[in-house]
Amino acid sequence: MAGGDKVVLVTGVSRDLGRRCARALAEHPSVRRVIGVDVVPPRGDVGDVSFVRADIRNPVIAKVIAKEDVDTVVHMSVIATPGSAGGRNTMKELNVIGTMQLLAACQKAPSVRDLVVKSTTTVYGASNRDPAMFTEDMEPRRAPRAGYAKDVAEIEGYVRGFARRRSDCRVTMLRCANVIGPHVVSPLTSYFRLPVIPTVLGYDARMQLLHEDDLRAVLQHCVSTPVPGTFNVAGSGVLMLSQAVRRLQRPAVPMPAFAVGSLGSALRSARLADFSPEQQAFLTYGRGVDTTQMREVLGFEPRHTTAEAFADFAAGLTPTGGHLDRALCGLAARLPSAPDPVDAGRGGPRG
Repeated sequence: MAGGDKVVLVTGVSRDLGRRCARALAEHPSVRRVIGVDVVPPRGDVGDVSFVRADIRNPVIAKVIAKEDVDTVVHMSVIATPGSAGGRNTMKELNVIGTMQLLAACQKAPSVRDLVVKSTTTVYGASNRDPAMFTEDMEPRRAPRAGYAKDVAEIEGYVRGFARRRSDCRVTMLRCANVIGPHVVSPLTSYFRLPVIPTVLGYDARMQLLHEDDLRAVLQHCVSTPVPGTFNVAGSGVLMLSQAVRRLQRPAVPMPAFAVGSLGSALRSARLADFSPEQQAFLTYGRGVDTTQMREVLGFEPRHTTAEAFADFAAGLTPTGGHLDRALCGLAARLPSAPDPVDAGRGGPRG
């Protein structure tokens, strides 16, 4: 870290992705010191990151920022799954109340000059009325009413308010596509790790992905060369869900949407995968985002395409089989028979 002058505070370092990103920032030549904060210590090597146990829902985070003379804040502690947070209420507190307290602390700290927020393309939602590609100035076709997507929409609103109040602070919001890679544990990677993949009958979702290495790279880029604004961040190209399943060489079971929802509840209860409403919508309709601003304004180009990111994730998976395979196939056999393929194809776009 010698030679750098930035003091960076990173939230959410108890989770593996946050810990790895904090380590990557600590290794960047523009950074002098990285302080990682979370309610519990990270598991695994943090390298040169200094860990401070702090809950961003508590005003004590302001004291940490002041004491360490932090000039750059990287907010990564937005949680996508209630199970990992201890329930939906705790998840909302950590996401929304935590962000509010962190922004209040940043607002009071004159040393803070740069704020980088890891958001998500989930904020656009997923529906049969979506455009081919969302640009950063577009709103979701259906405003989220609950869950992770609603949290993210609220968080982004608070971040925009902070940017207006602290016009001297450069605020960069990264709407990242689903992050994937060998070390990522998320609703999407848990879904693809199932021994047999349930899909929604008559639909083939479009996916854009971001490799975990490219997430670390874009955060380094934003810390070393801050560019204010909101940016979609994704690897180039689109992967269809059917292509992804074939490349995994795992069996797929097409099911009616209601059956996927019921199965998702069972898998969520068994902690095998998270099938939230926004997850099911994404696996039904998919989502496309325009990344022109990422390349032309932010000045960042991911090293991995969407297909390459998925291939790296898939390379580490082992062959499937076992009781879950049989159970899912048994469930599929008891469901109403599939409609004629022509009807199924027609039903996809109409939703």
